Amino acid sequence: MKLYLAYKKLFNVLFLIILGITPTLFSYADTIIDLQIQINQKNSDIGNLEEEIMAYQTQLDGLGKQKNSLNKSIQELDLTKKKLTLDISLTQKKIDKTNLTIASLSSDISDKQNIINNNTESIAIGLRQTNEFEQSNIVGTLLSEGDFTIMWNDLDNMVSVHESIRKDIVELKQLKGSLENTKNITVTAKNELTALKSKLADQQKIIVQNTNEKNKLLKQTKNNEANYQKLLKERIAQRDAFEKELRDYEAKLQFILDPSKLPSSGVLSWPLDKIYVTQLFGKTVDSKRLYASGTHNGVDFRASMGTPLMAMADGVVLGVGDTDTTCQGASFGKFVFIQYSNGLSSTFGHLSLIKANEGQKVKRGEVVGYTGNTGHTTGPHLHVSLYASQAVKMDSKASASCGGRIYRLPVAPINAYLDAMYYLPPLR
Repeated sequence: MKLYLAYKKLFNVLFLIILGITPTLFSYADTIIDLQIQINQKNSDIGNLEEEIMAYQTQLDGLGKQKNSLNKSIQELDLTKKKLTLDISLTQKKIDKTNLTIASLSSDISDKQNIINNNTESIAIGLRQTNEFEQSNIVGTLLSEGDFTIMWNDLDNMVSVHESIRKDIVELKQLKGSLENTKNITVTAKNELTALKSKLADQQKIIVQNTNEKNKLLKQTKNNEANYQKLLKERIAQRDAFEKELRDYEAKLQFILDPSKLPSSGVLSWPLDKIYVTQLFGKTVDSKRLYASGTHNGVDFRASMGTPLMAMADGVVLGVGDTDTTCQGASFGKFVFIQYSNGLSSTFGHLSLIKANEGQKVKRGEVVGYTGNTGHTTGPHLHVSLYASQAVKMDSKASASCGGRIYRLPVAPINAYLDAMYYLPPLR
């Protein structure tokens, strides 16, 4: 009879534990549903913004096919500003969504932790009670109580408690595994939040730069088409002179390429999330038209202003700079030069914002800058020059074509330039 009462007390305790959990679960469910509704709304807002951004990009692509004029340049800058403003709104919505996701995950972690604690308490109570039963003298209990029915009830209750403990242990294992997964997802979400906040700050800098560029262009041309065409002609002449000067200098550099020091194909990853090649390496129809040398020393990718740019492999940043400070519109503009650990090096040119520092170690996929329209361009895009690391280096030299001013940029013998497409993943 004593054991029967003890088991009755145990079941009452377990019932109270479950009863205590129930209001928390309902409250948790309400919170999760509310958060999920808000997350769904943010997803809808994000989808709408992405459609608007795509519409502006379509307009920009259309403008890119038009003849160069002051009106075209101003329209491009205005459309770019509108698109960048939407990019900022999009990033903010993603930040809001990520914050809601973290709040939802935190509630989930708290709920799982509470259930784990309650399960642990339930298991502990059950183990104590069964231990008491197993330590008792069953024969003595039978002789003292003299009632087989009560003894069988006690034994039946003990079996029930054992089954309850077994179920609690199984659930506890599952919950702990689920809790670890949720914690890992939360860490990922928090890292994403940090990256989004950094991106937002960068986008705000780029939109200021866009406004300054428009004001500068209007001031230089005095909002006059004839003045713009004159400025454009001068820049093209200076670009061709600088390109020839650099090409002649690189042609004199002696270098014997050792293929054994180069990696196999496909070792690099794409520098952008979305890939569209606009200009291949070497001699092409476009390279003969666009470059005085008749050849293109890199690969160009379509990329709107402010697109995140990523390192193509692990490596070290050996140089960053802005050739526009020496020769406006004559070369890379803002660039990042990285030496990878696989025998290759690359320069990313025409950036709007540099995110890396000289001497910095970078990982594959790490954002090192944002694409733009600086240097010698006919529109926003990313230029990638690839070299054999054994031959390329940062160099400083006075430029006759730029009034004797000192330029500093990566320089390599002509035969050290490589076709980046061979080392990048296959195009799909």
